[in-house]
Amino acid sequence: MGRAAEMTGTTAGFLRALGEQGVITPLRSEGGHRRFSRYQLRIAMRARDLVDQGTPIEAACRIIILEDQLEEALRINEQLRRPAGRPPKDAGT
Repeated sequence: MGRAAEMTGTTAGFLRALGEQGVITPLRSEGGHRRFSRYQLRIAMRARDLVDQGTPIEAACRIIILEDQLEEALRINEQLRRPAGRPPKDAGT
């Protein structure tokens, strides 16, 4: 956890708070240590940026969850609009 906090410019307590809010759920090693994915570290950095701008952590977590849901909805919408057998717009770029 200390390494993840260092990489994201946060503290271990901040990362724990993100876990308590349900924004990130790191895997656990056999020894019980938290293992964060790159995606989870990006989320933690986004949360840190929002909090640094004065957003309360609870609101920052909600914003991140909503952003993630919007991104997923847009991805699904794009898939449904694409004719069958056609590659995505950004494929091969």
